[in-house]
Amino acid sequence: MNVRTLLFLLLACSSFGTHLIAQSPQTVMTLPTGPDNPRNTEGGFVTLKDGRILYIYSRFLGESGGDNAHGYLTACTSDDGGKTWTNHDEPIFPREGKENDMSASLLRLADGRIALFYLVKHSIMDCRLRMRTSSDEAKTWSEPVDCMPGEKNYFVVNNDRVIQTRTGRLIAPAAVHVRDGKWTRESDIACYLSDDAGKTWRRGKQTFHGINEAGTRYLTQEPGVVELKDGRILLWCRANIGTQAYAYSEDGGETFSPMKAWNFSSPVSPASIKRIPSTGDLLLVWNEGTGRRTPLNAAISSDDGATWTHNAAIETDPKGWFCYTAIHFVDDRVLLAYWLTEQLKRPLKIGTKIVSVPVEWFYQNDAGVSQ
Repeated sequence: MNVRTLLFLLLACSSFGTHLIAQSPQTVMTLPTGPDNPRNTEGGFVTLKDGRILYIYSRFLGESGGDNAHGYLTACTSDDGGKTWTNHDEPIFPREGKENDMSASLLRLADGRIALFYLVKHSIMDCRLRMRTSSDEAKTWSEPVDCMPGEKNYFVVNNDRVIQTRTGRLIAPAAVHVRDGKWTRESDIACYLSDDAGKTWRRGKQTFHGINEAGTRYLTQEPGVVELKDGRILLWCRANIGTQAYAYSEDGGETFSPMKAWNFSSPVSPASIKRIPSTGDLLLVWNEGTGRRTPLNAAISSDDGATWTHNAAIETDPKGWFCYTAIHFVDDRVLLAYWLTEQLKRPLKIGTKIVSVPVEWFYQNDAGVSQ
């Protein structure tokens, strides 16, 4: 091999390596904890009409960032596609919950308004979803609407979970934790529905849970939903069966097929799924394996969740705790926001990390998922 050939190969390898580095997930912002601010978590994104990106999340106060800590909704914005961010610590509006307002979802409605969904938490027996809308690009917000009217229970609707289907129906998937007057980890699952752009809400016709082959109930929590290409609704939830559990609805979230174990391994940790606009494929972000909430991986499905490919690790720190991911698409990139903490040290301190990832990065690896 002569010197010219060797030099060409070295330059080619260098350029290839630089390309790979440029295509890797890039951290664009962290929301670390600080004095009297033990937690900044569980948010959602929306792109404003002027091109800015809004991220609304919960800022908690006090010594420990448990789910019952005091916290309010606040925001940060980016005017360059998510590359840099300006943080705002002040509340968007006064806290409504006796404990906190948390688990924000942001959604651009078909009528052009922005919808903000969030949990209002009063106690371990009373946590309900509310909705506000904005007609001026999040400058002001409407009065809140109760998405669980006439019901008092401990509902969990995760951040970045509410969807609007092609028919215009809003679907909020909820875990229902109070049964027979007692709080229980093994929640029931139900969808709350609105067919008038959020003016009124009702519970779907079916409330259900997971049952194994022996007829025994298993744990189901923190459901999510996505609309499939054929119009069905795919629901999934975290479970204690070594995978996520899933079910289908053929009537817009009213009723569902029996839950089954899905075809990829997962601990008792929430997964996030959205459809990639540029390819039409589903993007899954979850904790692969059956142990702790690490690593954080992504996979692609081109057949609406029947199979998963292109498995790639986003976070691999064995001491990390990565979950409650919000997904947002901006041109040819994806913004992911998720927990940034170590394995639930006490007192609980949880920040958020936002990364920007090219869509093509998710397709570079041909590996399958563990089952």
